[in-house]
Amino acid sequence: MTFQDIFKSSFLENLSSVSIPDICISLALAFALGMFIFLIYKKTYAGVMYSSGFGVTLLALTMITTVVMLAVTSNVVLSLGMVGALSIVRFRTAIKEPLDIAFLFWAIAVGIVLAAGMLPLGLIGSAVIGVILILFANRKPHVRPYIAVLQCDGPESEQAAVDYLKAHVQRCVVKSKTVQAGSVELNLEVRLRSEETDFLNQLASHPGVTSAVLVSYNGDYMG
Repeated sequence: MTFQDIFKSSFLENLSSVSIPDICISLALAFALGMFIFLIYKKTYAGVMYSSGFGVTLLALTMITTVVMLAVTSNVVLSLGMVGALSIVRFRTAIKEPLDIAFLFWAIAVGIVLAAGMLPLGLIGSAVIGVILILFANRKPHVRPYIAVLQCDGPESEQAAVDYLKAHVQRCVVKSKTVQAGSVELNLEVRLRSEETDFLNQLASHPGVTSAVLVSYNGDYMG
């Protein structure tokens, strides 16, 4: 009895279903494009806290998808089993930035395309997507929305502070207003004209203005 007779299934036949050169080329390209996606993510990230772990996840996800798709495309029976196995996987990590979803799908799509042998589509498509993301995601900092939080001691100082703020920013919209005894708090969405924020120092020194805070946010406002 030989070693092959022990395994009556087609286990040994599957060893040569995907050639070694195809595996090496696919994984090398997956690593290169995964690094490209990681660099684009790092270049276009506009959140508050940058996570290098998510960038490494994009690289790993590209290579893992390539490995899985190479196995699936080589065996129809394996593909059916893979669908059942992956259907029980549940991910509990919340995606905080909407753009992160696009990067996840990009990494998965690149892995699928490379495993399918569509190398020009993977290379050219990734280059075009990367250029588009750099052009549209890398906006100037002063164009992004900010929240100005002002605390005043009365209606007169409130109106003077709002008028001063409108004269020194491109756009100013009141989002919320809290009035207490002897205190008025305003939350305003503003768009700066430039990257200079010296006007906030002058605003904080106005009579009746007790506090002036400028905070960058992603444009989503709850309240």
